[in-house]
Amino acid sequence: MTLIIVGVVALLIGALFAGQGANLIPGSSMTGDRTWLYIGLVLAVVGIVLLVVGVRRRRNDR
Repeated sequence: MTLIIVGVVALLIGALFAGQGANLIPGSSMTGDRTWLYIGLVLAVVGIVLLVVGVRRRRNDR
């Protein structure tokens, strides 16, 4: 369950960072900075991987 929660949080934060880096979400010093786009994409991918691992592990525990 912990992996699922951490995965969701990482995915959401990664999406926020990527959105700000891509200049889709204004109002931050991160807005329009491509560095945050790449950091966000990596973080979102890590979140997806954690979600998949967490869900598979949970299914196997049953």
